[in-house]
Amino acid sequence: METAARSELWVEEPVGRRRLPDPVRTAAVRAVLITALTLIQAVIAFFCTLTASWLAFPMVLSSVASTVVATWSVLDVWVTRQVWNQRHGVVSTPSSTARRLRRERRRAQRAARAQAREAARAQARGTRRGESRGTARIPGPQGAGENRLSRA
Repeated sequence: METAARSELWVEEPVGRRRLPDPVRTAAVRAVLITALTLIQAVIAFFCTLTASWLAFPMVLSSVASTVVATWSVLDVWVTRQVWNQRHGVVSTPSSTARRLRRERRRAQRAARAQAREAARAQARGTRRGESRGTARIPGPQGAGENRLSRA
């Protein structure tokens, strides 16, 4: 009786955002750990300075160095994310310049297709530039200007 009324303990809900790629997530975890350690180190340096401890000066110097490293690690997350997006084809919103270039390319392709269609129609009608409609050239092994009827 209890099993029918009891609901599951763990219910998965759909996530709003996709999971970060593994390299980006690794860089983000590393950056959070380094930043947290840097903040702890800065607080210890502050308290050592307040108490006039001999450890204050080395702690302040190492806090400055840790701040540089923490900044570098945060930039590493950003760079890793950009590299991942470029390598794995994440679609971004095209700029107005890209739209304009694509539009011009489409116009040129349409014009080329229209010209090819017109040439195909003209060839299907048997007309060419320089020839009138009544004299159609019959393709075959005979010479360029010859007609099959003229040989017979």
